[in-house]
Amino acid sequence: MTHAWHDVTPGEGLPEEFVTVIEIPRGSSIKYELDKPTGLLKLDRMLYSAVYYPANYGFIPQTLAEDDDPLDVLVLCQEAVNPLTLVRARAIGVMTMIDMGKKDHKILAVAVDDPEFNTFTEASQLPPHRLAILRRFFQDYKMLEGKAVEVEEFMPSSAAFPIIEAALECYSSTRRRGFKSFS
Repeated sequence: MTHAWHDVTPGEGLPEEFVTVIEIPRGSSIKYELDKPTGLLKLDRMLYSAVYYPANYGFIPQTLAEDDDPLDVLVLCQEAVNPLTLVRARAIGVMTMIDMGKKDHKILAVAVDDPEFNTFTEASQLPPHRLAILRRFFQDYKMLEGKAVEVEEFMPSSAAFPIIEAALECYSSTRRRGFKSFS
């Protein structure tokens, strides 16, 4: 069986372009999350707030972010994408959250194979309202759980690239050391 985190290649055009494993389709109020031991998706929770994911949400395989999870990606495209679908994506920006005291980067990307979004190369090219919706979702989605998060403004793609590279390197070095939670 293929493990979505460990066995899927992150792509050839790193850090600008990469493969994203989708966990949550746009429009969902269900929080699916990678089950690290099996590589399957598990139901984490139903969102407590009356909100839904404003973009397809997933991760870059073979990455390890500062929050000890694979690096998160929001993929903009015309349609909701089914969970565990692989999507070729291009980074156009990054938004950083502070969640439970840890940095939690969200790479903003567009689906390379979607003609409506694939011409965007920077978050600043999107309508400002689209960026406001994305940011507001992360400010609100944990509110009724009694959890506070800090959400920074979107930064350009040039700020996303070193975060992607660091997460790829962290995964590689941690896996070489035989990090036990990878199994």
